[in-house]
This record gives sequence, structure tokens and C-alpha cells, in this order.
Amino acid sequence: MSTGYFHRVTRETPTRFWINNPSESEIDLAIEAGAISCTTNPTYCAKLLKVEPDFITPIIYRAIAESTDDDTVADRVCMDATKRLIHRFLPLYEESGGTQGFVTIQSDPRKDEDADEIISASLRYRALGPNFMTKIPVTEAGLKAIRTLAEENLPLCATEVFSIDQTIALCELCKEVAQKTGHHPPVYVTHITGIFDEYLAKLVSREGIEIPAETLEWAGSAVGRKEYRLLQKRGYAATLLGGGARTTRHFTDFVGGDVHITINWSAAQELIEAESRVVSRIGVETPSPILQTLLDTLPDFRTAYEEGAMPVEAFADYGPVQLFRNNFIAGYERLLSEIAVRRKAQTNSA
Repeated sequence: MSTGYFHRVTRETPTRFWINNPSESEIDLAIEAGAISCTTNPTYCAKLLKVEPDFITPIIYRAIAESTDDDTVADRVCMDATKRLIHRFLPLYEESGGTQGFVTIQSDPRKDEDADEIISASLRYRALGPNFMTKIPVTEAGLKAIRTLAEENLPLCATEVFSIDQTIALCELCKEVAQKTGHHPPVYVTHITGIFDEYLAKLVSREGIEIPAETLEWAGSAVGRKEYRLLQKRGYAATLLGGGARTTRHFTDFVGGDVHITINWSAAQELIEAESRVVSRIGVETPSPILQTLLDTLPDFRTAYEEGAMPVEAFADYGPVQLFRNNFIAGYERLLSEIAVRRKAQTNSA
């Protein structure tokens, strides 16, 4: 019997571990440690350029040979780089009867406000394997795409979720689709805990807002736990998926709930090596003085925490969404830059 941290979490709680953006060596380590599925994002290929250049460089050259359009090449590279993950997690998908072993892919983040582009990319990626899961931001455009793809019964990782209103909009939409079509694809509401905390910390520093650091540390988990309670209370057919972790606390704060959390291997390794105890923290209530300080001091926290504070058309412009998207765009443009360099070098050597 495996005794590692994540195996104990699995035995003692309904909480599950997903691995994020793994390299070749991290894939098997994560599965052995108890990872049941895998997330990637638009920075994945930029990471591979750093840690596995020998793996991704031939993929880039093959894609360049197939197209003169760099955007098309980047899309092809992302697909081909992810095939390895699809293959490695497929046994988990098959053994679980299609409840585990998913691999998420998110399309070009520069086109996140084009529903047709999101739909087209998702249907294209579906050919990678049965355990492919499309990853789509919960914005006005993203919700349009999610509606179409839910009607196609495609597994959904709804990402860039930072607020109660985004959670409700997504879940109500999926409920409508289920009533209309009878389709109930797996739906994961991806609350980006760490990026939310990062955004607020930068805001506080930039604007000189006086708020104790220990108070600020509660923000992302407070919203995520409220989202979890809302899913449970309303009986939405969706699972909370914690994402964007910046510390191990962004995993451990949700242990005990029927929650899945995706983290990088570095954070997973930290929890394993520390021989962390399995402590249920999903039911921890944010202390009233801390919650009130967050609500009174930070309007962006109030927008995330209170129902009815943000209309659908404002989702894409919400500060944390913009921060996360900018990170993705920077990573994706790193890939495009490398493609341009490789194409030029190939042309010059011809």
C-alpha cells in the first residue's frame, strides 16, 4: 500500500490531486504519487523550451515544414507536445471508466474573446484522444463556447474562475444544456486561488493599501471555499478544481472536500517530502474580522465574494482574469518567438 501524502489524501478524503504542466520526468512521478489527471495551459510549451528543448525542438521543425503560418504552427506544436500526456494518462481514463485520466488543453489565449475560435480549437483537439478535456475561460465569449461544447458532450475544464458570479453563470448554463440535451459531460469549475492572492498582493503594494499580510493570505481560499459550499448547496453537477497554486497552502486549504486540485510537481514534491499530515480544512470558516476587513478594504475581493456583484459582460475585464491571461499570452508569445527564430534559421541554412 502506498503511503505517500497524496495516496493518504485519496484514502482518507474525497480530495484528488492533478498535475499541472509536467515535464517527461514529472509525468510518471506524478502518476506514481497519486495524480489522477493532468492540466496544461498556454505556457506549457514555453516551459518545455526551457526544460526539454530536445523534445520540443523537433516538434517545432516538423510543424514549420507543414505550414508557413506561425499561428498554425504554434497550434500544431501545442497539440503534438500534448500527445505524450494524452497517451500516458489514457490507461487511467480507461481503468476508471472515463472518470480520471483527463488532460486539459487551452487554445491560443490571444483569441480568448472569440467564441468561434475556441469552439474550432476544442473540436480540433478532440481528435487527440478520448481523455482530452477542453479548457475554456469563464468569460462572456467563453460561456458561449462552453454552451456549444457542452451540447457536444465534451468534457469541460472551465478556467479563470475567481468569483461567485462566474461559478453561478457557468453552472446555470451547464444545467440548461443538460435539461435541453440530456448531456452531462464532466464539468470542472477551476478556481484560481493563487493568482487571486497574487493579484490582490500586487494591488495592495501598488496602491499602498494598509492590510495585514496574514489577512490577505485568506482571500483566495475564502472565495474558493464559498464556491465549494455553493456547488454543494445548489446541487450543481460540477466539481471544484483548485488551480493557479502559488504555495502548498493552495492545496491543503481544500483537503477534505470533494475537490480536485492541480499543482506543479515542485509543490507536490514539497508536500511529499515534508511528510505532510492529511488535515481536513475545507470546512474552515474565514474568521469574521478577517473577512470583514477583506470586504471593507478591497473592492475586488468584494466583487469576487458577493453574489450579484459582477455581470457576465464584465468577467473578461476583471483584474485577476486579466493578470492570468497576460501570463498565458506571455508564455504563448514565447513559443511564437521561438518558432520565428527557428523558421529564420532554417531559411538561412537552406
